[in-house]
This record gives sequence, C-alpha cells and structure tokens, in this order.
Amino acid sequence: MRIPSRRQCFELFLEMRMLDHIVAHSLQVCRVAMVIADRLAEREVRLNRDLIQASALLHDITKTRSFRTGENHAQSGEGLLEQLGFPEVGYIVGRHVRLDTYNGADPIAEVEVVNYADKRVLHDRVVSLTERMDYIMERYGCEPPFRERLQWLREQTERLERRIFARLPFVPEALGNEVNADANADDLAVLEEIRMTRFQTRG
Repeated sequence: MRIPSRRQCFELFLEMRMLDHIVAHSLQVCRVAMVIADRLAEREVRLNRDLIQASALLHDITKTRSFRTGENHAQSGEGLLEQLGFPEVGYIVGRHVRLDTYNGADPIAEVEVVNYADKRVLHDRVVSLTERMDYIMERYGCEPPFRERLQWLREQTERLERRIFARLPFVPEALGNEVNADANADDLAVLEEIRMTRFQTRG
C-alpha cells in the first residue's frame, strides 16, 4: 500500500491550488481524525494511522476545482488519487461525504473515522454533529428529495457517532478539547516553507 506523507499531501494542496479556507478545513479534519484514531488505539482498536492522516488531509483535494467544474469532489478526488498511485487513500476520499454502507456490526474502519471527522468540522472549527448537519441541511437541503437524503445521512452519522464513542474515554461534546490548537501554526509554517521552496526552484 502506497500512502503519501504529510509533506506530500501539503505539496498536493499547492499543486491543486486549494483555497486557504479549504486547506484550513482539511487540516482541522485531519487533527480530529488523528485524535479519534489515537484514542481508539489506546482501547485496542487498531487502525492504519498513516492512511487516516493522508485521507483526512486529502479528502477535499479537488473541491476548489469543483467550484469551477461542478464535479462531484468526492468522486473526482478518488479518481485523482488512484491516478497518482494511492488507491486506498482514494477509496476513503471517495466516501468522506457518504459511506457505501453503515453497518454497525463491523469493526470501526479508517473510512468511518475520516467520514465522521469531516462531519465534526464546520469550516475550521470543531463543532457538534448537530451544528454541522444543520449547516449541511441549510445549505444543500433546498428541495424535499435532498432534505430526505440529508435526514437519512444525519441519522446514519448519529449511529456512527455512538459506535465510535462507545470505545472512547470521552463524550462527543469533549472532542474539541482533545484537538491540539497549536498544531495549526506548525502546519501553516510547513506549507509556507514548501511554497517558498517551490517558488525558488521555479525562479
């Protein structure tokens, strides 16, 4: 399995010309996903940490482009990562909006951690699942069929939340307290260093 490093993910941010607010969102989703993965590991839930990190960072890799093209950014993100030789990461990216199945009988998987983490970050803030789903409903639930699908998605994600937190030593409301806010400055510093290196190389 090939998994891009954190630095490679940051380089892809720049190559895809990701808007700053989407970068900020992606970094925060990654932090949330890693907190969940690390705390699950303490409870003997073994997950591929590198796979979660890369998938969370890259889950919106084609979203900036989608504003112009109208493409489904989950599907096109999966396709891009498959082309780059990262099919396992692409699989998770392709399901960060909606999972193929919501099967409570299965062990918690990497794809579920990333999907859920995305549902807990509004822009660059860790919020409750209720606040995030309310926002999604308000923005995308204009027509009755869409509202019905989004209500179904909310119910399935609530079930997923209960499954995940049944294994964690804190409640969903405390998730934001677990995230390292200082990491943002470190990530942005690395991004700026990569940006400057690329600029100097091309100059």
